[in-house]
Amino acid sequence: MKKKITMTVTDIRSLAEGVFSMKLRYPEGDMPKEVRPGQFAGLYTNDPSKLLPRPISICRWDPESGEMQFVFRAAGAGTASLAAQKTGDKVDMLGILGNGYDLEKLAGKRVLLLGGGIGIPPMVELAAALNGIPGSEVTAVMGYRDSNLFLTEELKKYGNLLIATEDGSIGTKGNVLDAVRENGVTADAVCACGPMPMLRAVKKFAREQGIPAYISLEERMACGVGACLGCVTKTVKEDGHSRVRNARICTEGPVFDAEEVEI
Repeated sequence: MKKKITMTVTDIRSLAEGVFSMKLRYPEGDMPKEVRPGQFAGLYTNDPSKLLPRPISICRWDPESGEMQFVFRAAGAGTASLAAQKTGDKVDMLGILGNGYDLEKLAGKRVLLLGGGIGIPPMVELAAALNGIPGSEVTAVMGYRDSNLFLTEELKKYGNLLIATEDGSIGTKGNVLDAVRENGVTADAVCACGPMPMLRAVKKFAREQGIPAYISLEERMACGVGACLGCVTKTVKEDGHSRVRNARICTEGPVFDAEEVEI
């Protein structure tokens, strides 16, 4: 459901240094019929000089309360403006956008979730969704720079959680795949979101293990609806209509089968 709607801030807080959680509530009667893990929304700042929304993945969706949680890093003026919002403020949102993880392909499997940095938030919604599917088992391996962790308690509710830190202050010293190997984790499928070097390594790892990998590509987006062609990735297959090997991350993605994209 791609529409611009005015949301109400119900909670805003700092989770770690530079990382913020914002909960937005839908007006009554305007809630989406479906939200898939891995989808995102475009959040507008209150700065009129910044016309484009900031694309932020959905961390949690509560259809009972009509609240949607976003967790983001205040890395620039736009996201810093969002972090400065207060409870009761209004935020315009464009959503729901993109294609998320296909739960039917993951149902009943041992699923390995890999998140790095600000790629961790969408793994919470995915872990929660898989936890509600009979026969599915979740192991989440999350990577952080240091001991400034976030969303770990939420992830622990839905499966086994392992931590990797670059400085070795908590868990495995290194990256998420170092933690996977150190702990002998095996799975039937892997889902990942994080920086591009991590996703390239995940694609290689999944190929070596002979299991499918579904990756969420993070890229700068402008319109969020596929009109501007500002966020494209190379694909293995050629589009039958355009005769090019490109896909728009904001519409065909952000989640792709790793074997279908060139990264």
